[in-house]
Amino acid sequence: MISQKGRAAMLSALFLFTVCVFGQDDALAAKAQEAKALMSAGRFEAAIPLYRDLVKAVPGNPGLLLNLALAQHMAGREREAIPNFEIVLKSIPNAMPALMSLGAARLAVSQPTLAIAPLQKALAVEPDNVDARGMLATALMYTKRYSEAAAQYRVLSDKAPDDSRAWYGLGMSYQGLSTEAFEQMQKLDAKSVWVLALVADSRVQRRQYRSAFFFYNEALKQLPKLHGVHAAMADIYRKTGHAEWASEEDSKEQGLAAPDCAAHLFECRFVGGKDLEILSTKPAAAKPNFEALYWRTKAANELAMQAFFRLGQLPESIELHQLKAEIARDSGRPKEAVDEWTAALKLAPEDLRARQELAAALFMANDYTAAFEQASALLKTMPGAADLNFIAGDSLLRLEDAERAEPYLRKALKADPKLAAAGASLGLALSRLGRNAEAVPLLEQSLTLDDDGSLHYQLARAYQAAGNAEKARGAMARYQELVARNQKAKEEVAREAQIGPPLR
Repeated sequence: MISQKGRAAMLSALFLFTVCVFGQDDALAAKAQEAKALMSAGRFEAAIPLYRDLVKAVPGNPGLLLNLALAQHMAGREREAIPNFEIVLKSIPNAMPALMSLGAARLAVSQPTLAIAPLQKALAVEPDNVDARGMLATALMYTKRYSEAAAQYRVLSDKAPDDSRAWYGLGMSYQGLSTEAFEQMQKLDAKSVWVLALVADSRVQRRQYRSAFFFYNEALKQLPKLHGVHAAMADIYRKTGHAEWASEEDSKEQGLAAPDCAAHLFECRFVGGKDLEILSTKPAAAKPNFEALYWRTKAANELAMQAFFRLGQLPESIELHQLKAEIARDSGRPKEAVDEWTAALKLAPEDLRARQELAAALFMANDYTAAFEQASALLKTMPGAADLNFIAGDSLLRLEDAERAEPYLRKALKADPKLAAAGASLGLALSRLGRNAEAVPLLEQSLTLDDDGSLHYQLARAYQAAGNAEKARGAMARYQELVARNQKAKEEVAREAQIGPPLR
C-alpha cells in the first residue's frame, strides 16, 4: 500500500515530542528508547505494549498516541489504529504520517470511501507525494469514481512512466468507465443495435468468433456505415480462414465516408483519436443518446487497451500477471488464470489477494484438490472469509466428501447469508448425507441459480426421499423442461453462429 521509501519516512516521523515530555523520568525515557529500537528493527507488535504504557503515563500527548497508532498499523492491527489516528488528527490536522496511515488503514479494512478524505488532505499538504496519490487513486477506483481515479493515475504515469501499478490502475479505471457506459445502454434498451455491436466486441475479446460474427452482422443490418464494424468483421474472417471475405470487408471499411462531425460528433472524435475529449463530455442525462454512449464505451476501452499495452512493455510485474489472469478468467480460460496467479506469487509469495485469486482460479479450473488446499491454508489467517469457506466446502463436495464439506459451507453461509451458491452446495451436501429434511429448504432457496436443471433434479430426489411424491414430480418436470430448453438454445446458437459471406 505504501512504498518502502514511504514507510521509512513514516518511521522517521516517529517519536514526536518524546524527547522533552519525560523530563527527569528515566524509566519512561528508557521505555521510549526501547520502543524506538523495536520499531527500527521492524518488531512492531513488540512495540505496541510499550507505547500503550507511555500513552497512559503521559495522556493527551498526540506524538505518543501517533507512535502507538503507527505501531498498530504496521503490525496489521488496522481497526485498533484507526481511532488513534483520528484522535491525533484532531490535534494535528495536517500530520502527514497520520493522514497517510489512516488512508492506508481504511483501505486495508475495505473502507475505501472513508479513505478518500484523509488521502485528499495528505495530497493537499504534499502534492508531490506519490504514495498519497497512489492510494487516493486506488480508493477512488474502488468506489467507482473512475474519472477521478483515471485523472490521478494519469499524473502518476506521467511522473513515474515505469511504474506498473500506475499503468494497471489507469487501464482498470478506463475499463470501469467503459463498463459504466455500456451498462447504462443496457438499462435503456438491452436489444439496441448499439448494444449488439458492443456485445460483439466483447465476444471477440473472448475469442468467441462465431458469436461475434452473428452480433456484428445484426448490427450491420441496421448501421451499415458504422465505422469500425466492417474492420472487425474482416478481422474475424482472417482469424477463421476466410481471406477473400476479409478483403471485401476491409474494402467496405476503407470506402466509408468520414463522419459528419456536426451530426455525429462523438464518432468524429473517435475516428480522429480524440478519446479523452469523448470522456470529458458526458451525454445529456435528460435525453439518453445511444450513439454518444456507444462511442464513450469504445473510447474508454481504447484508452484502457493503450494503458495495458504500456504495462506489457514494462519488466515482469505482479500487475502484468494480474491483468493476464483477469483476461483469462473473463474469457473462460481458468487454467491460464492459474498459471498467471502462480507466476504473480513467485514475485510476491505473501500477497493475500493473489493467493485468494489462485484458490478461485483453481476451483474454476476444476482442480478441486489444489483449490481446497489453497483455500484451507488461507483460512488459517482469514477464518471468516465467506468466499474461501465456500471454495473449500464446495471443493470437498465435488470430491465426494460431503461430511467434511458441511462445516465449511455453514461458515460461508454464516459469513454471507446472501451467498446463494453456498446455500445450494450445503443443500446438496446434506442431501448426500441423507438429511433430506434439512436439505429441502436450502435447495428450494437456491433454484434461481439453476440454469441447467441440476438443482431441480437434486431437489426432486430430496423430496422423494422425504416422502413428498407430489413435489418430487413437480421438481422433476421442471428439471426436464430446463434440459429441453437448454438443448433447444444450443441448437439455435449452432444455427445462428455459422460464419458466412459478407452482407450484400
